[in-house]
Amino acid sequence: MFITDDMCFRLKEKYGTPLYVYSEEILREKCRDMKNLLPNKNVKVNYSAKANTNLELLKIIREEGLDVDAMSPGEIYIELMAGFKPEQIFFISNNVSAEEMKYAIDRNILISVDSLSQLEMFGQMNPGGKVAVRFNPGIGAGHHEKVITAGKKTKFGIQKEFIFKVKEILEKYDLILAGINQHIGSLFLDGQVYVDSLKSFLEIAGEFPSLSFIDMGGGFGVPYRKDEKSLDLKKLGNDLDKVLADFLKEYPNKDVVFKMEPGRYIVAECGILLGTVHSVKKNYGNTYIGTDIGFNVLVRPVMYDSYHEVAIIKKNGGSISEGEEIATVVGNICETGDILAKDRSLPKARTGDMVVAFNAGAYGYVMSSNYNCRLRPAEVLIDKNGNDRLIRKRDTLESLVQNFDIK
Repeated sequence: MFITDDMCFRLKEKYGTPLYVYSEEILREKCRDMKNLLPNKNVKVNYSAKANTNLELLKIIREEGLDVDAMSPGEIYIELMAGFKPEQIFFISNNVSAEEMKYAIDRNILISVDSLSQLEMFGQMNPGGKVAVRFNPGIGAGHHEKVITAGKKTKFGIQKEFIFKVKEILEKYDLILAGINQHIGSLFLDGQVYVDSLKSFLEIAGEFPSLSFIDMGGGFGVPYRKDEKSLDLKKLGNDLDKVLADFLKEYPNKDVVFKMEPGRYIVAECGILLGTVHSVKKNYGNTYIGTDIGFNVLVRPVMYDSYHEVAIIKKNGGSISEGEEIATVVGNICETGDILAKDRSLPKARTGDMVVAFNAGAYGYVMSSNYNCRLRPAEVLIDKNGNDRLIRKRDTLESLVQNFDIK
């Protein structure tokens, strides 16, 4: 953990809990990992901002030289506010309305479409314009079926058998195909599946000899369990380098840019989530540690059966000599499924202790909600000098009703 136990309690006293806390140092380190993955190739790293759209984190990521992906006009709006230029933003759209598409077109932001009908709509709206197309190479991967975004059972991308139809629509509206993109899914720790998908994807790229870029997608994972091994970046880099070198031997445009879309890898490990233990009880032989980390704050364990390492921090530096017990850490939401960590061996907890959920920087706050009219938490950044700074205020009771038309 990048902060001490004492600092956890100081942050709790200053900002309250639940509280998302991020490390600027780790965030910058992860950005550089991706930038250095293929140093000898013409590569651009696009941070997939859906993982975490905090404005201050986006500014740091921009400072590190990364570009950015957007999935909605809302993300585009925040990314522009963070200082990204239109040419640094790639709108990877999915089933968007004409109004959403126009929002990007009006701002000269490149759009990727992932269906023939959306390509047709783009052509009608912006004849002669530049566009990208998302293909599905037939290979998918991910930590849960809900996040596998390629293969034969997903809504994303155009299968390669329809390349001829893509070409027909491009010609019909005099469109310029700037690039193609793919995304196989989220959270792989074995790079081989990424390499295999790239080989299939590059076969599609070969059908379009004048591409400015080829977006290989993302999905780079981080270990959520102690016994998991980190992604071997050196091996992955070497394997990718060979595949791309072989491709460039035959591809006409030797200056084509290769893009990557890491999201989770950039932000997951830079974030932790702090909570407070408010109750401990036994129900029919089971021990429950009741906290303020409900699934409105961190939904991944409920939505994806995801695993987060958790730790108990004893109040006032209290002793942990009482030993450990098997306990389930739960939140304060009126749902039986409101479980953060099930049947874990943890120090015996007491009211007033703190709980920490690790690797919470990705798909944490961005997926939080006001369910049960709970308030979304604050976010704090620990800067390079170890100083803490509030980068998003906690919701208030007043913010719950700010959009009502109150007479």
